[in-house]
Amino acid sequence: MPLHPQAAAVIQLMNSLGDPPFDQQTPEQARQLRAERARPATEDVHEIRDVDADGVPCRLYRPSAIEPLGLLVFLHGGGWVIGDLDSHDNVCRSLANQSGQAVLSVDYRLAPETKFPGAVDDTLHAVRWAYDHAADLGCDPNRLAVGGDSAGGNLAAVAALAHEVPLRFQLLIYPVTDATMSAPSYAANGEGYFLTAGGMRWFIDHYLDGTDTNPRDPRVSPLFATDDALASAPPAMVITAEFDPLRDEGDEYAERLAAAGVPTNHLRFGGMFHGFFSMAEFVDGGKAAIAAASAALAAALSA
Repeated sequence: MPLHPQAAAVIQLMNSLGDPPFDQQTPEQARQLRAERARPATEDVHEIRDVDADGVPCRLYRPSAIEPLGLLVFLHGGGWVIGDLDSHDNVCRSLANQSGQAVLSVDYRLAPETKFPGAVDDTLHAVRWAYDHAADLGCDPNRLAVGGDSAGGNLAAVAALAHEVPLRFQLLIYPVTDATMSAPSYAANGEGYFLTAGGMRWFIDHYLDGTDTNPRDPRVSPLFATDDALASAPPAMVITAEFDPLRDEGDEYAERLAAAGVPTNHLRFGGMFHGFFSMAEFVDGGKAAIAAASAALAAALSA
C-alpha cells in the first residue's frame, strides 16, 4: 500500500523544518535538536517517579494504586546514541495507562561516549534490579516483561535471550536485529522515510566502531542467535512498519521466533514509517499499535 496520508503529512512537516540528517550532525547536535523538538506530555498517570537502579537512572510509571502490578522494563530507541527518559515519556505513559501495568523506563548509557556493550550491560543490570526490587515498586517479580523500540527493541531482544531473570513477554517495536544492514528493505526504504540507511550506518558506527565487535554477534544482532537460543525466548509481539529500513529484519526475527516455537504475534503496519509508534497524536497507526501492544502486555502480565 502507499504511504498513509497521515504519515506522509508528518514526513512533509519534518522535512519542512530543515533539520540536517543524523549523519550530518554530531551526537551532541542530534541530542540537542531532539530535545528542542520534544513535545510536552499530555497524558496523566497515577504515579510517575524517578528511581535509581543501583547506578542506572530509571523512571517508574504506575497507572493505579493496585498492588502488585506486572512490570514492563522499557528501553527507549534512538540508535544507542540519542534518546532518554524524556524522549519516550509519552509512550511510557500510554503503555502504562492502556495496559494497566507498571512501566520502568531505563536511561542506559549512550554511544559514542559508552560503546557496545555498555547499553547491554545497563539493560541487563536494570532487568535484574527490577526483578530483585519489584516488591519495592509495588510490582510482582513473576510478572515481568521487556520491551522497546528500534535500538531499544534491540536491547529488549538481547535481554530476552540472556535469561538473567524469568520473563513472561517481550515487546519488540521495529527492532534492530541485524546490524549488517543487509536486508532488502534498506534499499527499498533507505531514503525519504525519516530513518535513512545513512542514518542507521551513523548510529551503528557510533555504537560499534573501535570495539572489534562482529556485527553478527547475537548481543548486537539477535537475528544471528542460534535456533536453540531463540526457542528459549519468552512469548513475543513484534511490530514492524512497511516504509522502514528495519522492516525486513524485524519481519525475519518474528518469523524465526515463531519457527522456533515461541508464541509470536507479528503486526506489520502498512503505510507507516519508522517512529510511528511514538507519533500516536499524529497518525492513527500509532494509536492502533499502542493499543495492540498494551492489550498484549495486559494479557501477558495479568495475575
